[in-house]
Amino acid sequence: MAQLKAVSSSSSLNLSVHVPKRDLFLCSNNVSLAKKSALFQELGARKSELQGDAVVSNRGNALRVHCNKGIQVVPSSDKVTEVYEATKTKGLRGKLNKVVLAYSGGLDTSVIVPWLRENYGCEVVCFTADVGQGVGELEGLEQKAKASGACQLVVKDLQEEFVRDFIFPCLRAGAIYERKYLLGTSMARPVIAKAMVDVAKEVGADAVAHGCTGKGNDQVRFELTFFALNPELNVVAPWREWDITGREDAIEYAKKHNVPVPVTKKSIYSRDRNLWHLSHEGDILEDPANEPKEDMYMMSTSPEAAPEKPEYVEIGIVAGLPVSVNGEKLSPASLLSCLNEIGGKHGIGRIDMVENRLVGMKSRGVYETPGGTILFTAARELESLTLDRETMQVKDSLALKYAELVYAGRWSDPLRESMDAFMEKITETTTGSVRLKLYKGSVSVVSRTSPKSLYREDISSFESGQIYDQADAAGFIRLYGLPMRVRAMLEKGI
Repeated sequence: MAQLKAVSSSSSLNLSVHVPKRDLFLCSNNVSLAKKSALFQELGARKSELQGDAVVSNRGNALRVHCNKGIQVVPSSDKVTEVYEATKTKGLRGKLNKVVLAYSGGLDTSVIVPWLRENYGCEVVCFTADVGQGVGELEGLEQKAKASGACQLVVKDLQEEFVRDFIFPCLRAGAIYERKYLLGTSMARPVIAKAMVDVAKEVGADAVAHGCTGKGNDQVRFELTFFALNPELNVVAPWREWDITGREDAIEYAKKHNVPVPVTKKSIYSRDRNLWHLSHEGDILEDPANEPKEDMYMMSTSPEAAPEKPEYVEIGIVAGLPVSVNGEKLSPASLLSCLNEIGGKHGIGRIDMVENRLVGMKSRGVYETPGGTILFTAARELESLTLDRETMQVKDSLALKYAELVYAGRWSDPLRESMDAFMEKITETTTGSVRLKLYKGSVSVVSRTSPKSLYREDISSFESGQIYDQADAAGFIRLYGLPMRVRAMLEKGI
């Protein structure tokens, strides 16, 4: 027998009810119920002074009744048999109509779909951003999302935008976090969050949700972007609300709700892949003393197993941004994809590091960034020709702060945007090409050329030249060393 909870929300009456399929017939946007009079009399539908909504199940279809808007029918799992009352849990539960969920089809987001419907009584629109994670990770997502209870899946190809508007500015700035991390995940989150805000507007959603844990950086990256682009959107972060305490619990929840997941209890790695990199966390990596297993890597060949013959690659750069590989001009995404393939074959770009998370704890991660490592090496080398000493020093010092802002999710911060304008201006003359040698995990620069080069062979040569008179060095040294000479004279009483 169906059960009913009635909730008063402002002036309208909201009813959420599950009824057996045999009692339900759909007709356009309205619903006709066989024996409806007897059914609603038995349910005793009435107003309540409770706040929020409740979902009541009876092994059938979920009905969400809005007295002033008609009735919407949302499919639900036949296994849902409990009554979920929004008023029992802290937060916005029961007040949301439609949520756009950042969806990967992985463990966390897969279990969030039924959890959102059960706890918020809302429609769930799954959103997947194609940022180059691979065709395999996109296959079957729509079927999986709908099987989990989502009303639709929206997929957007963001690869070119991701590389052009997010990766390349960081590359131009020379942004590296804590000496090693090339910010692969950090750069991807704001472009995904930006697209989610756009989708929320398109589908009329009043909330967005993500599957980030309460211990990581990504929750901050997503939500700061949401705040910057649409501060009126509600944000749901299930990992900060539900009773699931870890990945083991999430697997059990998924199995209970018949949600397929791509992991097992025996080997659990938390991975994030995009066109720039692939990150690995969890499982044996949680102990910094453990060496990563070779079968964990997916983008790169082991350096020991890499080709015995080195490969040379030439990167063309215009105004600080890469434009070509071996003389062939390519779009940003195509260029990076090409270098990933070349670099991965030679075992380039493996990083194993312990980093300081924004939330205060340390974490260990292993990153594969083959194409990115090649590009950073080339861009930095070309700057050795085109930037003078003080400009390079200032740029490097600002790059540290730039990386920190990106890592912390402050992509839309005016400070980062202002620093980006500086980086664009300062690299106007960084144009030319760099030739690199790739061999068993190493990247070596073998040549660099630029039409804007500040290097002059006629000046730098040890042979006599007309511009630089070696005799001039004596006066320069006396003036440059004057403060040191005066201090020494003071100490010796001269």
